[in-house]
Amino acid sequence: MKRIAVIGAGTMGHGIAQVAALAGFTTTLTDAEPASLPRAVERIKVNLAGGVSRGKLSRDAADAALERLSTSTNLAEAVQKADLIVEAIVEDLGAKQSLFAAVENAAGASAVLATNTSSLSIAAIAQATDHPERVLGMHFFNPVHIMKLVELVTHDGVDAAVVERVRDVAVRMGKEPIIVKNSPGFASSRLGIALGLEAMRMVEEGVATPEDIDKALELGYGHPMGPLRVSDLVGLDVRLSIAEYLHAELGAPHFAPPDILRRLVRDNHLGKKTGRGFYEWPKNVSS
Repeated sequence: MKRIAVIGAGTMGHGIAQVAALAGFTTTLTDAEPASLPRAVERIKVNLAGGVSRGKLSRDAADAALERLSTSTNLAEAVQKADLIVEAIVEDLGAKQSLFAAVENAAGASAVLATNTSSLSIAAIAQATDHPERVLGMHFFNPVHIMKLVELVTHDGVDAAVVERVRDVAVRMGKEPIIVKNSPGFASSRLGIALGLEAMRMVEEGVATPEDIDKALELGYGHPMGPLRVSDLVGLDVRLSIAEYLHAELGAPHFAPPDILRRLVRDNHLGKKTGRGFYEWPKNVSS
């Protein structure tokens, strides 16, 4: 694989495009909202500059990554030559199914289609295409340029060779892929949501502050970041959507969204992207 197209220039999409370009892939980033593309490129530039300033990345490598990165407002043009197409749009099954059907018609006959969904059924997304054997989940974690894990999610109809090709791409990106069967929430979201929602209930009950709850997991269990801070980074609206989906699919009471989460989302306190969630966040800070 040499060319990657990323659909969706938001928090996840721009990060996926960054690591793809940095890994040596010719990368095209596209979005239905043209104004989001220059913003995404600026965020990538800031991230790369930060890597250079911290000695994690050479200036030549950063410059080469930017040369390999382009943007397009035309979906068909963005995907037509791609070997791998990674979707990173809104967490809505219907929207993803419509997109995958359109992308398959515009892409090459051997292109692999991957979705960055964190919880939705890969099989249901694949059913929107004529070639479900070329569809799988490629779930990155935020911030993409820092987090090592990539969850490759399979379904009964996927070609094993496709999974192996995408696994190789993840390794080239410097990631550590795990392979998980299609199931609501996969492995990571199912575990992460359960922990995050319980932490939210503890805040709701006045057990401890968000800072101290997070510190308990960080210092007591070796988590690099506590579940409430992670929730703020992911976006509380995203967390709510996943929790509602898992509660509907699995029926387990521990996936029922607590009132505090619903209230924060209703008041547009979505975490880092709005400046407030369980924490206060400074404005205009790159991930």
